[in-house]
Amino acid sequence: MHITSIPFVQYTGIEKLTEDTLALNNKTTLCNHMGTMHAGALYTLAESQSGLHLQTLYPELRDQVIPLLREGSMKYKKAVSEGVYALSDVSDEIKFQFEKQFSKKGRGSITVSVKLKDEAGDICAEGIFVWFIQSL
Repeated sequence: MHITSIPFVQYTGIEKLTEDTLALNNKTTLCNHMGTMHAGALYTLAESQSGLHLQTLYPELRDQVIPLLREGSMKYKKAVSEGVYALSDVSDEIKFQFEKQFSKKGRGSITVSVKLKDEAGDICAEGIFVWFIQSL
């Protein structure tokens, strides 16, 4: 299942910007009491981006594993009143450790870093998402 076909992701309006990048346009239903994008909407974009990154990184595992988010944290840097897009990364060391653990036990944890940027390219939030992935 592609990230953008998950019902809650569709509800928020998250869209695929490129093959490996998600974006979210600001709309009144996503605003907080200040008229800027709600932290929950930004978190959902970042968490969804981390899942997309894993799908892109390990396409051979699609439909072969159950990925579950174990923990996630966000640091919000500035208010957002426009659209945002997400960029993600997994370090080579973390990939190596996950692949080693997964090949040995059929399960493992992997950490994905996500940056959210506004339309000007400024970082407005950063997140860390730890996924537990287990073979079916």
